[in-house]
Amino acid sequence: MTVHSGSVPASAEDAVEELYRVHALGLVRFALMLTGDQVTAEDVVQEAFIGLYRRWDRIRDHASVLAYLRTAVVNGARSAHRSRKRAGMLRLPADPPAWSAEAAALDGEERRAVHAAVSRLPRRQREVLALKYYLDLAENEIAAILRISRGTVSTTAARALATLSKQLKEEP
Repeated sequence: MTVHSGSVPASAEDAVEELYRVHALGLVRFALMLTGDQVTAEDVVQEAFIGLYRRWDRIRDHASVLAYLRTAVVNGARSAHRSRKRAGMLRLPADPPAWSAEAAALDGEERRAVHAAVSRLPRRQREVLALKYYLDLAENEIAAILRISRGTVSTTAARALATLSKQLKEEP
């Protein structure tokens, strides 16, 4: 598709449809890392694409739409966590979000232990690790998406990895 090279497709609908076809699955997997819930991850990604479609005419650099979508997914995951937190204040605390049955069937015990440990990390640490290791983004790209400094990305990643290492060693 021409969106990656910077030229504009015939219509916003065509462009967003092609982007969805190419990137939706990866973005859902990324959102799943941030939310811990398949349904919420799918909703977050769907909202990101709807937002992109609505703003298509205002986008100057069509080559940057994937970065826009990644940022929208991070922000959507944050909103989902805030909603869960508000809902938790109104009723008894629920169990933490469970991985989908499909994901659980595919993942081994070790992978589930890592996912569980990652889900216990603070939000920013989860986001940095997902962007760095799941999407394989450079620290400057992560900094731009999260609107933090490159140094903060580096420090946050190091702290998150240290915490994960400690948590995973403590598990039976």
